[in-house]
Amino acid sequence: MLTLLTFSQNHLEIFSSKDVDTVLRRINGSHNIWLRCIYFRDRTGTAKIINHFQLDPSRIDMIFNHSLTGVDEDMEDCLFNGYEILTHQIKNREFQVARGSIVLGHNFIITFEITEIKVLTGLINNIQKQNIEIQKCGVDYILYLIFKDILNDYHSVFDYISRQLDDLEDEVLANSGDEKTYHKIAAMRQSTRSGRRNFQNLKSLIARMNYGDFQWITQPVKTLFNQELIYQVDNLWQEYQALRVWMSELMEIQRDNIASKTSQKINRLTILSTVFLPITFITGFYGMNFKHMPELEQPWGYPAVISVIFLIVISSIVFAKQQRWL
Repeated sequence: MLTLLTFSQNHLEIFSSKDVDTVLRRINGSHNIWLRCIYFRDRTGTAKIINHFQLDPSRIDMIFNHSLTGVDEDMEDCLFNGYEILTHQIKNREFQVARGSIVLGHNFIITFEITEIKVLTGLINNIQKQNIEIQKCGVDYILYLIFKDILNDYHSVFDYISRQLDDLEDEVLANSGDEKTYHKIAAMRQSTRSGRRNFQNLKSLIARMNYGDFQWITQPVKTLFNQELIYQVDNLWQEYQALRVWMSELMEIQRDNIASKTSQKINRLTILSTVFLPITFITGFYGMNFKHMPELEQPWGYPAVISVIFLIVISSIVFAKQQRWL
């Protein structure tokens, strides 16, 4: 699906279609443009879009290869920024990641969304309802709004992860040796790694904005990034690090629980072996085929040996329980 937002000081229009040519024909070069490409994996259609905005053809491979490269000194045709955003969705115990690319030019911004980013849908709806004033702004302000809404959504994502960790902590305490719980925590930690790349990428982008020759974002929008988003990114980064530490601690506790439970099993097997060791000796001793053995022909010999064996078993178990080995 393609959604085209065109705006200028006296104009605001939103148009949606699945046909690339239809959307491109509606583009007016004198207006500012935001083109959303949602679930759009058509390489030919992507090539048409890249060609229409006179971008380097290599950008097509960057889009399909999920490149995170920003401004390329060899290609000063746009600001290209890949993203990996954590979402609330969980599949196979892992948090799903929304991947895509953002292309910013002088009067256009294009977002290639492999999966739809809900906050961008909400953003474009607010723009359509004129809850957000953008007509006097440039496309770089759209970029600021995109990152601002993504960062705001991270608060709810982290809150959701915290609730999941609370439940997992209860499992860690209740099921001291359950390996499934350990794998759940490990899968969660593995799937949240993309959050680190997302924050580092955004930090790098903000740092590049302060270069004197950075042409893609105007000074007022740079000020918004520096005054509002840097502080928010730092706070979210600290919260993200705290969640990662929490996951690591739960994994460590669960590893200790599993090791403790394994040790208990080994102790029980050792005690069981210890109980049967004297019994094995006795049965082995009386299993020797010698003619003249003590008590061999005594009528009470067999019951006496059986009684001794039972006495050894019972006394060994009682002693192990007194020592809290069982």
